[in-house]
Amino acid sequence: MDNTSINKGKENIRVQKFIVLVAVVLFVLKMAAWYLTGSVAVLTDGLESIVNVISGFIGLYSLYLSAKPKDSNHPYGHGKVEFISAGIEGALITVAGLLIIMEAIRSFIEPEPLRSLDLGIVLVAVSAVINYAFGYWAYETGKRNDSLALQASGKHLQTDTYTTIGIIAGLVFIRFSGIEWIDGIVAIIFALLIMRMGVRILRQAVAGIMDESDEDLLEEMINFLQENRDPKWIDLHNLRIIKYGRILHVDCHLTLPWYLTVKQAHAELDKIEELIAKKFGNRIEIFIHTDYCMEFSCRLCQVENCDVRQHQFEEAIKWTVENVASDGKHQLDKH
Repeated sequence: MDNTSINKGKENIRVQKFIVLVAVVLFVLKMAAWYLTGSVAVLTDGLESIVNVISGFIGLYSLYLSAKPKDSNHPYGHGKVEFISAGIEGALITVAGLLIIMEAIRSFIEPEPLRSLDLGIVLVAVSAVINYAFGYWAYETGKRNDSLALQASGKHLQTDTYTTIGIIAGLVFIRFSGIEWIDGIVAIIFALLIMRMGVRILRQAVAGIMDESDEDLLEEMINFLQENRDPKWIDLHNLRIIKYGRILHVDCHLTLPWYLTVKQAHAELDKIEELIAKKFGNRIEIFIHTDYCMEFSCRLCQVENCDVRQHQFEEAIKWTVENVASDGKHQLDKH
């Protein structure tokens, strides 16, 4: 693992430690507001904060593991644990939403009077400001350092802020209208929003664990290679990208002229690896298998003054997601 990856891993852990600390403080603050007001809507915020605390510790542990270098038991590193962390967080958020809905329904059946709404509104508003500030910091750091776990934590805190703003609006309306049953309606609305976010995080985590293809990233890389294509790179196929935390593992097959020496072919591989690293940074690990050109390749090959050419050049295959991510049979299909 290079120094940049190590430093980014340390930064991720440092930010997550602050997230855990903030989660604990906000949980205490929100539960105090719920105790003072008796509002189910405020309890919505409090229950979500419990999830923040639990997922914060899980996220911290996952970042600690993902920052560890490769070893004999984990030759691809420990980055996959971030997907597990995000999956647990998504599941906890979803469960919290269900608990909130159950409590809101109970409040309709057994209503209790609200109290001290002014103080409760102030406490919840303070928590919203703190939540958003730290959520924004965590999410931007996670994007910069390609950490799914930190992005999930930051997104969760930001979503929590939007929920809190809605709850504050509901409390203000109740304060001036006196219609207390709205408290339960507000709780249910934002519980559904919380559950929606939880399912999205869970879906993203499962996709990472199952090595689901990132179509946007794949298309970006293929377009970049097409724009910077060397004539000797006759064809590219079987290109795959797998994420392990912030590390991207790329493997593909590259067709080169058959008469190149091993040293010359290796130079072409170095060239394409440097090109990819220049675009995507040092978070890339690349494994390229070389194929030699065959007779039908002449019609696709752009190498000029080739002494062994058997057919005139007709046209080069434009690299796209459809053909580069395939097994290369498109050459035979076309010619």
